[in-house]
Amino acid sequence: MLSISKSKIDSFFETIAKDKTLYLPVNNSSGKANFEKWQKGTKLSDALRTVRSAKDFFFPKTEKMVGYKIEAGNITVEDPRKELEDFVVFGVRACDAKAFDIFDKVYLEMTPTDSYYKNRRDHGIVVTLACSEPSNNCFCSSYDLDAANPAGDVSAWLAGGDYYFNANTDKGKKFLESVKGVLKEKGADAVEAEKKAIKQKTEKLPFAHLDLSKFKDIPMMTLFNANVWEKLSESCLGCGTCTYVCPSCMCFDVRDYDTGNGIEQSRTWDSCMYSDFTQMAAANPRLTQKERFRQRFMHKLVYYPMAHEKLFMCVGCGRCLDSCPIHMNIVKVIKAFNEADLGGN
Repeated sequence: MLSISKSKIDSFFETIAKDKTLYLPVNNSSGKANFEKWQKGTKLSDALRTVRSAKDFFFPKTEKMVGYKIEAGNITVEDPRKELEDFVVFGVRACDAKAFDIFDKVYLEMTPTDSYYKNRRDHGIVVTLACSEPSNNCFCSSYDLDAANPAGDVSAWLAGGDYYFNANTDKGKKFLESVKGVLKEKGADAVEAEKKAIKQKTEKLPFAHLDLSKFKDIPMMTLFNANVWEKLSESCLGCGTCTYVCPSCMCFDVRDYDTGNGIEQSRTWDSCMYSDFTQMAAANPRLTQKERFRQRFMHKLVYYPMAHEKLFMCVGCGRCLDSCPIHMNIVKVIKAFNEADLGGN
């Protein structure tokens, strides 16, 4: 297995950055991590997770889709799509890597393919990193994710003072080939020991084995009409924080902006928790906070799995547990349904 000493990881990053743009988790002034462009002197964060996920690189918060320029009565259509240079995102966790599978099923596998998203996926190289110290708020194992074996183009482990790398895709193999000059071959014993240690830690987490059976076995309309939603939604502020930190939320709005000499059409992230979400000329289909709250969790746990081979639209990253100002989250929803008697609904 290819490896490099932790003390020499900067030389690995420098080699990557010679011909590709590199992004990795970096601590900000408050000690929280977010992905930033690497430059000499940039230090890799040892934080478990970034505040926002790596989905930003493939599904930006704001993205120009088309422009219309008006000059002397003539209208010119401007297509902002362009060929991207290859880029590398290092340090993506297993949960965030799984979220790409959720996105791919909607933006790549359904017709029509989203060319904006596809362009970034084609040029992006994802290097994942196993979670040596999972948080108490992590629950990826409930969705059969393995924090010790992250996916991505290349998987990486920090074990025994060294980083180890294994390619999972052709893109990943080409990438490792391009940087192997600073890497060396080393036995994988340390990696196997690290995997075992990670699995032991994840098994002991408070939410390691959430019972999702009700969302698999109970009819959709029984879940939809459950009395549980009324109580759960009472405290929700509708702030949308959970959707903005979620690695698998993919809803957007399209807006037109007057540039002074034309129109720019952009898509921006949107949230089903907002009162104007899917607002139409005649009315809004979800008028109450209960309806909007229910939509979010039914989509994650029922609607998406029904449409995509029983794949839940949650990866157990724990960001919503960390970020919600009133401590409402998907774990509480799952537990509330497990405790509820749905026979009469």
